[in-house]
Amino acid sequence: MTPNVVVFGMAGYAGQHLRRARTLHDRGELVLAGACDIREPPAEARAVLPATAVITRDAAELLARTTPDIAIVATPPHTHLSLAKLALAAGCHLLVEKPPVLDLAAFGELTELARDRACQTGFQSFGSAAVPLVRRAIANGEIGTVTGIAAAGAWIRRDRYFARAEWAGRRRVGGQPVVDGALTNPFAHAVATALLVNGTAEALPERTAVELYRARDIESDDTACARLSFAGAPDVVVAATLDAEADHDPYVLVHGTEGRIRWHYKTDLVTVDGAQREVGPPRDLLANLVAHVRDGEPLRAPLAATRAFTALVEAVHDAPEPLPLPAEWVRAVDSGPDRHFVVPGVDRDVDTAAERLALFSELALPWTGAATRA
Repeated sequence: MTPNVVVFGMAGYAGQHLRRARTLHDRGELVLAGACDIREPPAEARAVLPATAVITRDAAELLARTTPDIAIVATPPHTHLSLAKLALAAGCHLLVEKPPVLDLAAFGELTELARDRACQTGFQSFGSAAVPLVRRAIANGEIGTVTGIAAAGAWIRRDRYFARAEWAGRRRVGGQPVVDGALTNPFAHAVATALLVNGTAEALPERTAVELYRARDIESDDTACARLSFAGAPDVVVAATLDAEADHDPYVLVHGTEGRIRWHYKTDLVTVDGAQREVGPPRDLLANLVAHVRDGEPLRAPLAATRAFTALVEAVHDAPEPLPLPAEWVRAVDSGPDRHFVVPGVDRDVDTAAERLALFSELALPWTGAATRA
């Protein structure tokens, strides 16, 4: 069976899905049957599609004209659930971009609706060969007993990043939750990957503490941290900023009584107690989904493995509005679309939070201005 595949979305990150699907189309593993977007699709997206592909602005029309086996949902976060439901009603299996849904009620609804269908999520790091490698090192006791897991990320994001879409930098659009923010979008992989390594990706945390800050005048946070606490498992602490002095490779840090594992999940550099380990090639998530539908290959990033992550998204949604950082701790750099904001020393602060498994407020940083929110 060669499945028909459609993509909901043709701009932004949807272009990556189109290119991956076209690669598999050219290898004969699937048929890229069409794509849709409510906006005029970019020329580069049109160029990726086969000549026979259907292009439309309406998802229901695309489903009716192509009768696909798999639908990829790569649209704004607040549209994921409605489009996933539409595709499931048409009999499709799903690949839903992150965050798959924005609260636990939606997670439960999608889980129930997809009971007889495969539902993969867009956490590419879950397809990394580093996942079993890190798990083996932990299981073999190479760093002793795990005492906590952290993740850290520090990037520069310019004005054009926040101008790229209506929902960017927003907590809500038109009354609908969007829950954009450092932990729920650009560093969503850091959160989800740390939870996966912790073995708690499918669990609900007993407690979630969230701290949200912003250097720029936006609704959502651009600097944030969180702690997720579980029964019978180590805590997970994640710290991230989009106000960095320089771009850094994000990582997951596993703390043990006898050593540490550091995994830079975007470059697949893994060190166990300081010694680098060789990591094999990653598994493409769409190829994995196709193999699952065709041959029963286990999914690498099933919806079930995003339950704890969704709990964090819900906690960010329910948290008070992000605190504006004091003006004396924020510096504007460049101008126009290249303008970005820097919080001096925040790169180091993010690393320190991961090193100490601590929230920003617990580090007594002068710019936090608030106690831990639980």
